[in-house]
Amino acid sequence: MVKVDLKGIAKFTAKGRDYYYAWRGGPRLRGQPGSAEFIVSYQEAHEDRRTADDGRFRVLVTFYKASEAYNDLAASTRKNWAPWLDRIADHFGDLRVAQFDRPERIRPVVRAWRNRYADMPRSADYGMQVLSRVLSYAVDPLGKIAANPCEGIARLYKGDRAEIIWTDADMARIKKACSAEIAHAIDLAAHTGLRLGDLLRLSWSHIKDDAIVMTTGKSGRRREAVIPLYDALRGVLTRIPKRATTILTSGKHRPWTRDGFGSSFNKAKIAAGMAAGELHFYDLRGTAATRFYIAGLSERVIAEIMGWGEDHLTRIIRRYVGRAAATKAIIAQLNKAERRT
Repeated sequence: MVKVDLKGIAKFTAKGRDYYYAWRGGPRLRGQPGSAEFIVSYQEAHEDRRTADDGRFRVLVTFYKASEAYNDLAASTRKNWAPWLDRIADHFGDLRVAQFDRPERIRPVVRAWRNRYADMPRSADYGMQVLSRVLSYAVDPLGKIAANPCEGIARLYKGDRAEIIWTDADMARIKKACSAEIAHAIDLAAHTGLRLGDLLRLSWSHIKDDAIVMTTGKSGRRREAVIPLYDALRGVLTRIPKRATTILTSGKHRPWTRDGFGSSFNKAKIAAGMAAGELHFYDLRGTAATRFYIAGLSERVIAEIMGWGEDHLTRIIRRYVGRAAATKAIIAQLNKAERRT
């Protein structure tokens, strides 16, 4: 048997299963490694890459998937975006890139594609986000089109969770039904505002003299969250036993996996009699942001604590801090100022 040397293959493992791609960010290969189907799909992928028509939209997706901008995204983001990039390439691939330089003509086509997922508005908006990113890359740095035609197309999902935060009563309710390990995660999330992925990898080495300092996964480890060790947060950390390098551990005293934590947390919600859509773990991020805001911290300080960028800072704050909480904070500040005068 002749051995064929296939170079550049990228291997990814998810949920115990191996997946192979022609190159990092490239198309997924068919069949098992070494099989004829596998070799043929590898050769087809590289042939398509060599002969791609630079004037067709499909090549924009290929360029984006091979770009530094895409590969710098968090691994979880790439995993979620990859199927959408494939759908986008399949649907728009044969259109000429020049057609996307005529917003008034291409927007109806884009809306029609989005509306195929109208019964799942959040998914539709997610797909639009991925498409918009490809088109932004086509504008700069590729310079293939003058402007992104996705701009100006409204989102379908109208949900706003700004007012949906965990109260002390909510947290007390679930703590009666959950393990100590889940309770520690809830307390730590409500006092830091860290995303679940960052919480699960938060280690004792991230605890400095006066602050928790760690790079955030959502930013591709390019941005830091700096959370001052105020008294209540120190109290939470003191209550958590040191059982591993990570702060949060499962009942087996091992670092949590994301799936394992999610399953245990959902079971705790059910045991506490909480409806599936009533409160989510990520709503604890809003709880933390609201607490920081009511405490009188500036928006810029809150952004630094939670690892947010400066772009659209006020809009992000409003997403996580409800109007009622903001109003109470303003009243408290005005009353304090009145007492001083």
